[in-house]
Order: sequence, then C-alpha cells, then structure tokens
Amino acid sequence: MKQIAVVILNWNGVQLLEQFLPSIVAHSPEATIYVADNASTDSSIAFVTANYPDIKIIVNRDNYGFAHGYNEALQHVEEEIYALVNSDIEVTENWLLPIIDTFNNEPATAIIQPKILDYKNKAYFEYAGAAGGYIDKYGYPYCRGRVFDTLEKDLGQYDDHATIFWASGACFFIRKKIFKELQGFDSSFFAHQEEIDLCWRANNKGHIIKYNYLSKVYHVGGATLQQGNAKKTYLNFRNSLLMLTKNLPQWKLLPVLFCRMILDGIAALQFLFKGKTAHFTAIFKAHLNFYALVSNAYKKRDNFQMKKYYRAESIVYTYYIKGGKVFVK
Repeated sequence: MKQIAVVILNWNGVQLLEQFLPSIVAHSPEATIYVADNASTDSSIAFVTANYPDIKIIVNRDNYGFAHGYNEALQHVEEEIYALVNSDIEVTENWLLPIIDTFNNEPATAIIQPKILDYKNKAYFEYAGAAGGYIDKYGYPYCRGRVFDTLEKDLGQYDDHATIFWASGACFFIRKKIFKELQGFDSSFFAHQEEIDLCWRANNKGHIIKYNYLSKVYHVGGATLQQGNAKKTYLNFRNSLLMLTKNLPQWKLLPVLFCRMILDGIAALQFLFKGKTAHFTAIFKAHLNFYALVSNAYKKRDNFQMKKYYRAESIVYTYYIKGGKVFVK
C-alpha cells in the first residue's frame, strides 16, 4: 500500500475532472488516487471509470458538502497521509515529494499546505490559501500572499517552510491519525472555513501546521461556488461565528463575538448600500442560523484553547484604515 492518498471530492464536476485529472495522474506516481463523489447526477463517475480505471471511486449517498463529504469518504481510505485536493487544482511535477519528505522527517508536523498559485494568472498567489493562513484577533482569515481581495505576485518572498495557523482546504495534507484524533471536519459547516476550524482544533492540541513552498499547485478558485455567490457569503459569515464559538479562549469569547456582530452588521450595510441585497440577506440569515446552532457549537469546545491564537492587530483595521495590503506577520 502506498503512503499517501490523493482524494478529490466531486459533485457534478465532470468538466473539471476532464480538465484537471490528467495532471494529477501524470504527477502523482507516489499516491493512490481516489475520486469521492457526492451523489453526482452528471457523468462524472462514468467518465472516471472509462478513462481512469486505476482511480478508486467512493460514492457518497448524498451531496454532503465539503466537510461531511470528506468525513464520509475518508472512512474508506487506508493510506496514512491524506491529500485532500479540490477538483479545480492543477498539480506540478514532483509536487508530492516535498510533502512526503516533511511528514517522514518531522513527526510533530500534522498538516501541510503547498504553495497555491492562481491558475488564471500563474505569477500571482491564489485567494484560497496562497502561502499559508493566519487569523486576526476577531477571527478574520488572511494569508501570506493574500489579504482580503488583494493578491501578491509570487516573487519568492514566501519561499520557506513556515509554521502557519491554518492550511487551505483547496490542497490540504494531513496525517490520517490526526484527522481521526480531531474527529474530522465539523459536518455542520457544510462548506467553507471547516479547514480553518480543524486547524484551530489541531493548534489547540499542540499539533504543528506547515507551509512547504517546494510543493506547488495552481487553483482555479470559485469553480464550484463563485466568490460573489450569496450562498458563499452566508456560509462564510455563519461558519466564522461557529468557529469562534468553538475555539476562542473563554475570556475572549463574548467580547470577540460582540465585536464580530458589529463588524458583520457594517459589512451587511455596505452590501445594502451597493445594491447587493442578496448578500445583505445572506448575512442576516447567517446570524439567524448561528443563533440556532450556537448552543451545539459551544458544547464542542475542547478542554483547552490557545491563549494566543492570532498573529496581528485587526486585519480589518490594517487593511481598510491603514492601507496595509500586503501580509505582515
């Protein structure tokens, strides 16, 4: 049995599979490749079966989203390292070798992210992960190479092996034993920010998360849910509040949630003033759903939460008030 499994979650993505499976098959001789299908109604399974008979197919009973979809599928994967790869990722030659080497030589490293560049503009970092993620004191995620919507050009400024706070779910490597210890992704998230929540829980338990620039991939981004989609706004705002409830230190919980409620309200009003009523409504619904789920989220808190969970002052203040568009640790 091979050491690493590349697992691609798919839902009605036959066109993405046609476009991106060739690079994964060509450049992943070290891995067993799986397609985990979330009850697609298109020809995804037929395409993989006909064209890639060596790829293993896992069929979920329903469209469980990213979080529960992977939780279900990974029960059928025996390899000791999971490589969770979006269906809109193009990989490069030898992309797995630096990851395997790091896991083999650094037993304390639990999760790894590669360098993620923009498939549409390959000189620049990509929104979902870039060169590794952090969060600010209010739980807003940002990356080395990407702060809010500002993307940096890859000039080698992040060619390192840094310890990061969270790794992108677009291309996410984790030891099987750690995934099981953490009980996988939180299925209530459905999609978006579940990988940050999992990484926060890993940090709380003392696990190390690394970025390895020697492994490089290109991500389309928004292929399954566009950046401007109101459902994405809903999931991001709701899941961020759930994540804070689960992982903040107790003494920070109420003050930070209160501040986030205010900041979310400001964001909602901005959408309204711009005529983006669907996004305004999405934030309102996100908060209503959060209130329904908050009690259950609170029960999921670990016995220990990191006292120092963030790396900078408010990224909102830095970005919008001070004009800081580039990552500063």
